[in-house]
Amino acid sequence: MARVCPLTGKRPNVANKVSHSNIKTKKRQLPNLQTKRIWSESQGRFIKLRVSTSALRTLRRMTLEDYARKNGIDLSKL
Repeated sequence: MARVCPLTGKRPNVANKVSHSNIKTKKRQLPNLQTKRIWSESQGRFIKLRVSTSALRTLRRMTLEDYARKNGIDLSKL
């Protein structure tokens, strides 16, 4: 299962971990994904998604359909 948010498109980032002696090693910064059941008015059912916490905060203000319409996401594929 890919660590990608289907709503925001957030995915892992590659960065450098810098030690005290300034030695740089690669590290992965993973997005904060949470598994949630979100109600879909148009489909009349819950949709289980792994979404980022920033998307969850946005979904408190608007419905899943409004968010998908605004960002051009097809909910029938989820």
